[in-house]
Amino acid sequence: MFGLQKIIPTETNYDFLSLRKKFLTLSVIFILLSIFLLSFKGLNLGIDFKGGTLIEINTDNSSVSDLRNILSPNFDDVSLQEFGDKNTIIIRLQNNSNDESVTTINQVKNLINDKVQEFRRTEFVGPTISSELLWKGLQAVSFALIAILVYIWLRFEWQFGFGAVVALTHDVLFTLGFLSLLNIEFSLASIAAILTIAGYSINDTVVIFDRVRENLRKYKKLDLVNLFNLSINNTLSRTIMTSITTLIALITLFIFGGDVIKPFALTMIVGVLIGTYSSMFVAVPTLLLFKFRPQEDD
Repeated sequence: MFGLQKIIPTETNYDFLSLRKKFLTLSVIFILLSIFLLSFKGLNLGIDFKGGTLIEINTDNSSVSDLRNILSPNFDDVSLQEFGDKNTIIIRLQNNSNDESVTTINQVKNLINDKVQEFRRTEFVGPTISSELLWKGLQAVSFALIAILVYIWLRFEWQFGFGAVVALTHDVLFTLGFLSLLNIEFSLASIAAILTIAGYSINDTVVIFDRVRENLRKYKKLDLVNLFNLSINNTLSRTIMTSITTLIALITLFIFGGDVIKPFALTMIVGVLIGTYSSMFVAVPTLLLFKFRPQEDD
């Protein structure tokens, strides 16, 4: 513990808010880029949301292009990508029913059987179920954000709730933009990651907001910029140590967790980093929009 305190000092006096305009400008640019990517490129929807048949195979050194040349003439909508290593390939095909899925799988096996060492797994999601899953996932994220807003509003003054929602919206949009940019598959695990990121981010924000509220009552004549800087510095050691320990676990998952867990772990890593950033450089500076002081205790 003593060693950690030497690396992460508990008493700091950094002027975070002097950089607020630069960081807010940077955040606006990233959010606009995320919206642009989501509008024109979109997300790489997984089979959970898109529907269709997924086949994972282990090949005998056949390339993606070789298999695509065999399958493309026989299917209207087929996509292939390497999964973890060059010999493991994911094949996705669009179909509309369970019967069609069985036929599709059998047809794929007949076409590429001599190129495949092992058919590792097959999955099917119908179009009705996939659209329902997507809608339910969006509902889950929306309800979570609304519930967080209500909680912050009840726990603090409404101005804090506004700052928290701005930071959460920033985190979610940035994460979705990142997934779109790198073409990472968006699945039910991604929804779980986004909800976890929202919870992590709001926990960080609440800790800083609680210190802001305490200091607002303690230093009634202190300039707001200095007061907010003091509050961030008061909680900086806790914020950094929490982020580092969380990232250690996530990086371990990303490296050793296998290909299935990697998209979730990578999404979480990005979310933790951006959540820590937004708590200090988005949520708190947003409070400067309001010239307020807390009500006197009864």
